[in-house]
Amino acid sequence: MTGEAVTGTNAKEPPCVAVYGTDGGGPFVLVSDHAGRAVPSYLGDLGVSAAERARHIGWDIGIDGVGRALAQKLQAVLIEQVYSRLVIDCNRAPGHPTSIVKISDGTSVPANQDLTMEQRAYRENTILHPYHARITQELDARLKAGRPTVVVALHSFTPEFGGVKRPWQVGLLHNHDKRLAILLMDLLRKEGLTVGDNEPYALTDTSDYTIPTHGEKRCLPHVEIEIRQDLIAHVAGQEEWATRLARLLPEAWACFCQIYGTITDEQADAEGAIA
Repeated sequence: MTGEAVTGTNAKEPPCVAVYGTDGGGPFVLVSDHAGRAVPSYLGDLGVSAAERARHIGWDIGIDGVGRALAQKLQAVLIEQVYSRLVIDCNRAPGHPTSIVKISDGTSVPANQDLTMEQRAYRENTILHPYHARITQELDARLKAGRPTVVVALHSFTPEFGGVKRPWQVGLLHNHDKRLAILLMDLLRKEGLTVGDNEPYALTDTSDYTIPTHGEKRCLPHVEIEIRQDLIAHVAGQEEWATRLARLLPEAWACFCQIYGTITDEQADAEGAIA
């Protein structure tokens, strides 16, 4: 960890953002919306058992280890959300119906029932907004320097949901710009992996928040990566996937640059302003 932590408006609580890795000059900025499991003290245990909070409903299992190892291997910055997605989902727009869930995969969340607008706003202002502000800060600094930048969002998914098994080992999500996702998808498939194209989830204007905000609106190259949780639940699997992505992401980016040219943040900002 770089030693950097971002605290929301309540300094008595754990920092809402952790930053790992160092900027070695490469194009990648890593973000992880669901890496943490912390719950603010004023919410107690949310009324949810520790075992339930440790399930996929509470966080993206294994993605913390993958992200931190990948940041080290790529010499890139990783920005992690520290709090559980049961407190507030930082990959949802403020006010989204699933931003603060009342029930998740059959588990009721008592602390999330009948919230006032003020209570919702407090979680947004102390957790959601500081997290995205830190991502914005990182991208703005690169914009000012005119550096090529690729936003990589890291997630994991449960092997089975609703009684249906998911065959994909990894899924790549995209919406308005699929260029980098398709290139990386091809490289992963060449390794003999079963790769989902917008599976098990599809990235849309309303279902996601991080990539639409920091990738699409800035017109920056981006990709959202979903890894199946049983493959990264342990350190060995996390290291395996970090090593794989540290090798393939630069290769996909090199292909992107050959086909489309290098896009700097400064250029992307201008394009976004025109749009």
